[in-house]
Amino acid sequence: MGELVCGSCGLVITDDILDSRPERRAYTLEEKEDRQRTGRPTDYALFDKGLSTSITINKDVFGRSLSPMTKQKMWRLRRWHIRAQMHDKGRNLMQAMDELQRLSDKLNISQSVKETAAIIYRKALDLDLVRGRSIQAMIAASLYASCRLTGTPKSLDEISEVSLRDKKEISRCYRLIIRELGMNMPIHDPMGFLPLIADRAEVSGETLSLAARLLKKARERRLVMGKDPRGLAAAILYIACKLRGEKITQKQIAAAADVTEVTIRNRKRELLKRLEINLKNLSKPELLIS
Repeated sequence: MGELVCGSCGLVITDDILDSRPERRAYTLEEKEDRQRTGRPTDYALFDKGLSTSITINKDVFGRSLSPMTKQKMWRLRRWHIRAQMHDKGRNLMQAMDELQRLSDKLNISQSVKETAAIIYRKALDLDLVRGRSIQAMIAASLYASCRLTGTPKSLDEISEVSLRDKKEISRCYRLIIRELGMNMPIHDPMGFLPLIADRAEVSGETLSLAARLLKKARERRLVMGKDPRGLAAAILYIACKLRGEKITQKQIAAAADVTEVTIRNRKRELLKRLEINLKNLSKPELLIS
């Protein structure tokens, strides 16, 4: 308990303030874990948000063995506790969160993006959007929506590739989610795809830096509007490779970006014309980006 007092006049503004600081100091990680009296933080990516209760049937809190009659009673309590949790919504969330964890592990999704996807799915479940639809498709669509919201460079093709459902079904669920939840989805930034494509194509850091400057110049001239960000990033990276003399084909860039060679050729042709770059007669490519 404590008081909040004005430093000028001494007026007691508030009393009986709870002190939320720990009453015992901890100097090591082991002491901190041993002395803390709170559990893990709320995690929306778990079906019960990490707040479930576990009932043991063998020992009490002091480690002493329970009597046979008490064990039988605790066993019945645990059985009914599990049954109470396994309602329709609980079973749905358990399957959905397991699938979300599997997709996140496959795609190396961060914890924040995963929790955002879980929140989106929970909202869709509250609006009864999951009824009559596949749980796997809805959770994959929620994950894609989360990636779009957080700016994570993951395409629908990548998510559908590791999902148990096809791209058409996931995209249909995605459109349903953004329509019913009233979500305004931001457009992917091509800059987010550049490092990913460059890493897959094994492009040097100098070429990646040149591609980033090219993309900045293209954005200033409003050449990125209405274009597929992944295809645009792939075309700019290919142009940067040609400017620096790196031997790489359109097929390699297309495979790394998961786009077609036709897309790269079309974007490349437009970028070369609008940025006034001539690949056949070129000296000191850095001067083009200055």
